[in-house]
Amino acid sequence: MALNEYKPGAAFPGVIGRTADVSTPAWPEPNRAPDGSPNVLYIVFDDMGFGQLGCYGSPIATPNIDALAADGLRFSNMHTTALCSPSRSCLLTGRNHHSNGLACITEGSMGYPGSNGYIPFENGFLSEILLQKGYNTYAVGKWHLTPAEATSAAGPYDRWPLGRGFERFYGFLGGDTHQYYPELVRDNTQVEPPATPEQGYHLTPDLVEKAKAMIADAKQVAPNKPFFMYFCTGAMHAPHHVPKEWADKYKGKFDGGWNAYREHTFARQKELGIIPANTVLSRHDPDVQAWEGLSADEKRLYARMMEVFAGFLEHTDHYIGELIKFLKDLGEYDNTLIMLISDNGASSEGGPSGSVNEGKFFNNVPDNLEQNLAAIDDIGGPKYFNHYPWGWTHAGNTPFRRWKRETYRGGTSDPFIVSWPKGLTAKGEIRSQYCHAIDLVPTVLDALGLEAPTAIRGVTQSPIEGYSLHSCFDAAAAPSLHLTQYFEMFGHRSLYHQGWRAVCPWPGTSFSESGRSFGDPISYDQLIQLDAHGWELYNLEEDFAETNNLAATERDRLIAMIGMWYVEAGKYNVLPIDSRGTQRFMTERPQIALDRQRYIYYPGTQVVPGNAAPRVLNRSHSISVEVIVPETGADGVLFSMGGNDGGFSFYVQNGTLTYGYNYVADTYFRVTSTAQIPSGHHILSMEFTPTGPADIAKGKGTPAHIALFVDGQPVGEGDLPVTIPLSLGLAAGVAVGADPGSPTMPDYKPPFAYAGVVKRAMVDVSGEPVEHLQEQMRMILARQ
Repeated sequence: MALNEYKPGAAFPGVIGRTADVSTPAWPEPNRAPDGSPNVLYIVFDDMGFGQLGCYGSPIATPNIDALAADGLRFSNMHTTALCSPSRSCLLTGRNHHSNGLACITEGSMGYPGSNGYIPFENGFLSEILLQKGYNTYAVGKWHLTPAEATSAAGPYDRWPLGRGFERFYGFLGGDTHQYYPELVRDNTQVEPPATPEQGYHLTPDLVEKAKAMIADAKQVAPNKPFFMYFCTGAMHAPHHVPKEWADKYKGKFDGGWNAYREHTFARQKELGIIPANTVLSRHDPDVQAWEGLSADEKRLYARMMEVFAGFLEHTDHYIGELIKFLKDLGEYDNTLIMLISDNGASSEGGPSGSVNEGKFFNNVPDNLEQNLAAIDDIGGPKYFNHYPWGWTHAGNTPFRRWKRETYRGGTSDPFIVSWPKGLTAKGEIRSQYCHAIDLVPTVLDALGLEAPTAIRGVTQSPIEGYSLHSCFDAAAAPSLHLTQYFEMFGHRSLYHQGWRAVCPWPGTSFSESGRSFGDPISYDQLIQLDAHGWELYNLEEDFAETNNLAATERDRLIAMIGMWYVEAGKYNVLPIDSRGTQRFMTERPQIALDRQRYIYYPGTQVVPGNAAPRVLNRSHSISVEVIVPETGADGVLFSMGGNDGGFSFYVQNGTLTYGYNYVADTYFRVTSTAQIPSGHHILSMEFTPTGPADIAKGKGTPAHIALFVDGQPVGEGDLPVTIPLSLGLAAGVAVGADPGSPTMPDYKPPFAYAGVVKRAMVDVSGEPVEHLQEQMRMILARQ
């Protein structure tokens, strides 16, 4: 007998009498999706270029993704924003990145409507829409959509995954993470990885196992309930981490260099029909070294870096295959709408020579060939935070020019695969309709037969800005609905309109040709000059790879498109144009706590992310830790901030107090006490005093004098000739009593928890000498 049900909020249809025997019950109707509703699975890669998947012409083996493409569609004209978080906001909201307040990643937000890092609640996420339609909603892997200053345990949590419509989350909140020592969060709480690198741990298989478990948890209870899963690997973002046997599969495969890769991939793309037959390969990039001019050592190192990247991609493909097989085993694959995409073109953040530590690039520290060669056998393992040279970046974006962070097609054109056996008649076909990341949400809604809601949780919704691709799923000749799309990233601008693209590169067509570097600020006068003389124009119908600039011969069209770009900029909150790099990331942002000069931290708590931690780079500061040392002595970390890519650690080893400084894994400095620490209750302190100016352009933070103290009495001192100038890394945070994640210093294995008792720690940035602070410190700590 069917239950008597009614919609929540409707009038009660049953009967309420004086007693149960004269009453008729009725139940609020559960939130059920219509029978047969498909599951939806996003698979989002990071920093993977147009020419890096096997089914897009690459020599890298991606058999599981290729099989997904053979079961569905490959799109040859998909576009993103040229940067990760901005693109991801488009994928989940169907609105442009400036509409989402994400002109840049949240760490580079600037306090304007289009660039404050706070995705408005009126721009609902697909998860929020499908949750109220009876779907389970899961996010797994990279997030990077919460304002950086709101990722601490103090929240607020309303822009964490669980605050934006996802019922469960397992992954990392930041922009990248160590694949062997990830900074993991389950739902709203930090957790440690379930195993160590020595035990075979790697993030990708962990993410897949958690994804499978989430799906199975619900399906075993409600097999008819569909799910939406947002599955985002850490691949192919640096660090390129993969077990050695996967990289070794590619030994010798890239010895011909990046030009050989481009030529092979370009020819294969034509064979596959993924690019038009009349496409001309874009020029060799002026910033990329000629492979033939490299030394034998450089070729050996750079080829190995690419072998590691390729192994990382094939390894990721293998585990995506495990997830797809799981869906097949459950009988869910045929009715799962799968969309696989990358968030931007391949990344050039390894610089011209690659690096064993990407942190060097972000701190303007030049790489050292001799050091990198010494590390060659360990590249891809947990010891390094490696990234390949930008010659491979350029090759990975074949047939296009340039790369991530720039709005030439190398930065914005990405692979896009759609598979849905039950909903797609076409198999293995290619679609050339113009599309953008904002088109995924309307496509999903259209395929599911759903209207975009007018309100979510009482918040009136803004119009979705993308266009559905559903009409071309089974109709190769369906017209493109997306006719106009603006682009802007770090001042690099472009506009697509009905088959034409206007591009205004900044800092220029290349660094070598412009004489400028990434992040150079653009002034109002320079912008006026650029608008007058700096735009290029391409007819994509005849010139797929943007190789023939028609600005001189199609001047009227170009002027109209420049004007159109400004119309779009006004519509979507793009202004002001801000090309700055370093300055944006150093800008202070509002914090949940009022500014203060003393910070108290406790052991056994979650790591405090760098954006919510005190600013200690290039300024005087001291750290004091209250401990109880047992009679037998105790070793371990007292206070740490960083990882193996850079940072500092204050620790006890062999009974002596040590301050260790990791200068972007280039050099390690240590200052050690002259005597062992006695047992008992003590305050152990270190003091950082700058001794000269920083030279940020040359990758040098302020040099400093380090002094160590036990209960205010000096016990050791030394000098740091150089420090990190800009960033300890996106994942660096404050930890007390241990060094979780990858080890900041090579002297110990993490977490190297302090074996005595750590009661609390205090960071003081007032500049007051430790000797003067001791009594104040005891009083402050006593009150906590």
